[in-house]
Amino acid sequence: MLYFEDVVVGETQRFGAYEVTRDEVVDFASRYDPQAFHLDDEAAAKTYFGRLSASGWHTCAMTMRMMVDNMKNHEQAGLGSPGVDEIRWLTPVYPGDTLRVELTTADKRRSRSKPEMGSIFGLVEVFNQHDTKVLTMKTIGLIRCRDPQGA
Repeated sequence: MLYFEDVVVGETQRFGAYEVTRDEVVDFASRYDPQAFHLDDEAAAKTYFGRLSASGWHTCAMTMRMMVDNMKNHEQAGLGSPGVDEIRWLTPVYPGDTLRVELTTADKRRSRSKPEMGSIFGLVEVFNQHDTKVLTMKTIGLIRCRDPQGA
């Protein structure tokens, strides 16, 4: 079990190999982001994207899936998250891309008001198969402390 005390600031985890499919791009967009460049090849060809592209929100969801799968491999004493800051969609994600994640622990702080937990601040960077960065975001995770009375 990974607790607050075990988290190392500056450490980077590399994981994931999420294959983006056309069917999934269209399905997600039809439910949650029904803009033409996410749904229709001809309409998408006339846009900045030049072809069908995944919704940025879909890219976030695929990233979350890879992060959760990684957490299953490294059991954590996680307590959820109060939010995410500074989401940036840097490059379009297309069907046929394969995404991977680099998660760097930027900082950690023990809670003053709740000594049984701490916050972990991470930088998430998502890359496609060409090592082009497609997404960045700053995450905040809550995690149990092994020793609530520790410093």
